[in-house]
Amino acid sequence: MEVYKIMEITAAMVKELRQKTGAGILDCRKALEANDGDMEKAIKSLREKGASVAEKKMGRSARDGVIASYIHAGNRIGVLLEVNCETDFVARTPEFQNLVQDIAMQIAAKRPLYVKREDVPQSEIDKEKSILRTQALNEGKPEKIVDKIIEGRIDKYFSNVCLLEQEFIKDPDKTINDLIVEKIAAIGENIVVSRFVRYELGEEVEESAE
Repeated sequence: MEVYKIMEITAAMVKELRQKTGAGILDCRKALEANDGDMEKAIKSLREKGASVAEKKMGRSARDGVIASYIHAGNRIGVLLEVNCETDFVARTPEFQNLVQDIAMQIAAKRPLYVKREDVPQSEIDKEKSILRTQALNEGKPEKIVDKIIEGRIDKYFSNVCLLEQEFIKDPDKTINDLIVEKIAAIGENIVVSRFVRYELGEEVEESAE
């Protein structure tokens, strides 16, 4: 008779998973138990669950929130940021405030130009696609597959200029959108980044589309 050994789920494992995902203690323990202690599988299952929960909340109106400021690098970089949620109560919680601070730091460090890809003017997209087409042809790519190559590479462009698609500076395994989805699931309210302005001493103002 074959005996299966059940992996012991320790408090340290639960703590580590909670730090990586922001999920509750009970949810972390259940995810680890369901995945026999495999940390990566547990993270994936929690993120999938969080995305499902968040999707139900993302259509709700978010008219409260905060306008926050962040100063970095010896007063050489400044960020003004509006992040909305549904209630003033949530806006005042440490979890929401920490999220806003993380996003402001992201903007200071990674210089996004827009919140999301839908904000990028079509003229800018067309210009980038023209550059990518020229690059692909110069690389000797066949004309018939150039359009497919451009569609693949334009995603890289969006991941550079759009805040929500950038890799989170504190955890490159997730994007800013992933981070927000996790917080929506954890907090229980819709969260929306509305707009931001980034200032850098000696440079032109870089402002997102509203």
